Amino acid sequence: MSDIRYWSCPYCNHDATLRDHDYIQDWKYFVIQEPIEGHHCLLYRYVVCPNPKCRKFTLSVGVYHLVHNEKTDGLTIGDKVRSWDLIPPSRAKTFPEYIPKAIIDDYNEACLIVDLSPKASATLARRCLQGILRDFWHVKPARLLDEIEQIKHKTDSDTWEAIDSVRKVGNIGAHMEKDINLIVDVEPNEAQVLINLIEILIKDWYVAREERKNRLVQIKTMADQKDEKRKNKSSQPTDAPDSE
Repeated sequence: MSDIRYWSCPYCNHDATLRDHDYIQDWKYFVIQEPIEGHHCLLYRYVVCPNPKCRKFTLSVGVYHLVHNEKTDGLTIGDKVRSWDLIPPSRAKTFPEYIPKAIIDDYNEACLIVDLSPKASATLARRCLQGILRDFWHVKPARLLDEIEQIKHKTDSDTWEAIDSVRKVGNIGAHMEKDINLIVDVEPNEAQVLINLIEILIKDWYVAREERKNRLVQIKTMADQKDEKRKNKSSQPTDAPDSE
């Protein structure tokens, strides 16, 4: 079970160390006819983002195994069986509105079904990756594998190597050459790896470009204001000398 105190808000992407009054976490022990898998508990978490500009809440529940604790001679929470994000309904991050809607729609849906259907999630994430390459880099339409190759000398080596590494991951890599909309088999963790890559690319490309653009506009605006003040000051008439 992860430490709830180290938390990232899915709404504002604010990383925080939660205080006691920022969250409620509790669990309920239950037994239904002594299941073969052993005893279980239902754990719920209610968290309010400590960022004063956000203050939105999340709610999640999970079923965990209960195991015997030899030190206390009691039961303690063990491995997770399954969890559900109720509010918001997925772990999708919130991105600015200037990101193309088609890309965000595919990304959000891939996050929404990553646990329910990793195969469908990976398919949407592959399509999302292709959408990013075509929109941001204007690559020539081809197989996703070929489109990735087209940006090799356009982006930094670390980013391209990360993309290429995901291409080599198990079944995802094996299906980069197939129809981008074809649902293919993937391992449970492979869809999440691809989603993580999408998040990095959106931040490193779209968000970074927009932030750079805004900083340059601020610099230009400041310089123009300074120049305007200088012109106004130089155009003011000087007092004529007193005549004798």
